[in-house]
Amino acid sequence: MARTFALIPAAGMGKRMGAGSNKQYLMLDGMPILARTVRTFQEAGCIDAIYLVSPEQEIPFCRSEVVERYGFTKVRAIVPGGSERQHSVYNGLRAIGDINPDDVVLIHDGVRPFVSVQMIEDAAAVARDAGASVVAVPVKDTVKVVRDGIITATPPRETLWLAQTPQAFRYGMIRAAHDQAAAAGFLGTDDASLLEWQGEPVRVVQGDYRNIKITTPEDMILAEAFLKEKN
Repeated sequence: MARTFALIPAAGMGKRMGAGSNKQYLMLDGMPILARTVRTFQEAGCIDAIYLVSPEQEIPFCRSEVVERYGFTKVRAIVPGGSERQHSVYNGLRAIGDINPDDVVLIHDGVRPFVSVQMIEDAAAVARDAGASVVAVPVKDTVKVVRDGIITATPPRETLWLAQTPQAFRYGMIRAAHDQAAAAGFLGTDDASLLEWQGEPVRVVQGDYRNIKITTPEDMILAEAFLKEKN
């Protein structure tokens, strides 16, 4: 039986947030954003182990204020991040020990705290069957392609989806994609783009519009509203 691992990069500096600390440690209704994210993976029955990626200087803080404070027993290691998100994920993939090529790895942004157990299970199941999956939602608005301030195209809206995380992969596939990208100096926009670059198919899993990535102060206001409504 293939196992399922979670890899949660939380090594960003959060410059757009403009806060005094990195965005993953900002408090959301009394709990760090990252802790809310990890809690869902802790609760998901399909997840066997969790690996976190953090700026190296913040690893002790992450361990004491997130992992130990909230009793996240599935966290196996906190891995030092890299200069770009892709490098951080690659560090995490290389740090996972005792893993088989057919085991599934879910890569999820540490600042997406509204991920659900259902999303995790759905993404893992599709990756286990098809090799790769991305949680996404259809765009609501008309999208314009613009060059030098001039609209050059209006893509059919029904073909456009907003990629979210988790993005799930068989370990052998995503590790090979990262190995080749590192060798070629290719930097993708997300992990799925590395498989697309290789010509590999990636399946879409229906996400949720509330599965937001908290990046700006406006996102915090939205996140607080989601929690208030839920409570």
